[in-house]
Amino acid sequence: MTQTGHIKIALTSNSLTRVDCAFVMAKQILLYEVSVDSAELLDAVRFAGGGKGGKGGEGRGGKKKGGSCWMEDEAASSGVDRLTPRVEAIKDCQVIFTTGLSDVAAVKLRDYGVFPVKMESGREVDECIAYLQRMMKGNPPLWLRKAMGVEKRNAEFLLEPAAPRNQPTAA
Repeated sequence: MTQTGHIKIALTSNSLTRVDCAFVMAKQILLYEVSVDSAELLDAVRFAGGGKGGKGGEGRGGKKKGGSCWMEDEAASSGVDRLTPRVEAIKDCQVIFTTGLSDVAAVKLRDYGVFPVKMESGREVDECIAYLQRMMKGNPPLWLRKAMGVEKRNAEFLLEPAAPRNQPTAA
């Protein structure tokens, strides 16, 4: 797990600059560590045979290309499970940004504690990270507080101090 206030995210991409594909069709999954004021690319996991209508060709068999990790995608040659290698690649992330996600994939990701953010259309990677950072700065929703390691509401994440409880009301 990353340090408090930091989260590890995944973004599905065929272009390396945009979140532009569904989870099981991704040629690459970009992994970032994000905090309120910084974002660092950790890795780009590449899948042979990902994307629409094509086999990856290069990099099959786990060879590294350009510092990123290639994972064998059995579906490229045999038409079997495309989901498991992708889930395994991001199981230690807290959030994934994607344009499409099946119910089966959503359940598998939930079992690992990965929160999916499904977008109707593709967006730039930087735009997704900036959106997440804006959410982290304000009053983050419960799922994001948990991902950041701050499960309880506290003064650091409240816009206004909470009113004391069990105070008698003036009549």
